[in-house]
Amino acid sequence: MSRRKKHLSDEDKDLWNAVKKTARPLHPSSFPAPLARPEKPDLPKPTSVPVREPFEFDLEIGRKARAQPTGHNLAPSVSDKLAQAPLRMDRKKFGKMRKGQLAPEARIDLHGMTQAQAHPALTRFILNSWAMDFRLVLVITGKGKHQEDDGPIPVRKGVLKHQVPHWLHSSPLREAVLQVSEAHLKHGGTGAYYVYLRRKK
Repeated sequence: MSRRKKHLSDEDKDLWNAVKKTARPLHPSSFPAPLARPEKPDLPKPTSVPVREPFEFDLEIGRKARAQPTGHNLAPSVSDKLAQAPLRMDRKKFGKMRKGQLAPEARIDLHGMTQAQAHPALTRFILNSWAMDFRLVLVITGKGKHQEDDGPIPVRKGVLKHQVPHWLHSSPLREAVLQVSEAHLKHGGTGAYYVYLRRKK
């Protein structure tokens, strides 16, 4: 059974139109106004980028810098280490010793010895001098011969010159040694050391 379609009569249509004219919204402000379409901005037309000339560097300041010397310098020299060592003896006597005004009471020449020969010889000499109540002795090491240094590991010039201060500050000699300093020129200069011994207790 088919359903009948309802159609509004002309009277119903007139009545509905009259009602629509009298109708008012409950909250008129709640209905937003239609948004206006934003206008498209006028974009500038792309222009070609000018090609710049390559920048020229002025290195006048760099030209004045001094070139660094080449070579191996991995540690401070023995002279620097001894000069920075704390002063343990009388200052006036130390000044006279540095100027060569004090005569050494004994001396040993390690020049030409190997480390295996020099270490026990130095140990005997220092301990014997200390036992004899000597105060100032001279240890001659030599400045060392120049050797070719073509390898990646630097070779120090004058092995004994570098080793003797280390031995003097190590046991058993450190109990006897008070001060170590490079000798004056008349006693061998940088190829020798003054060793000032402690007083025996």
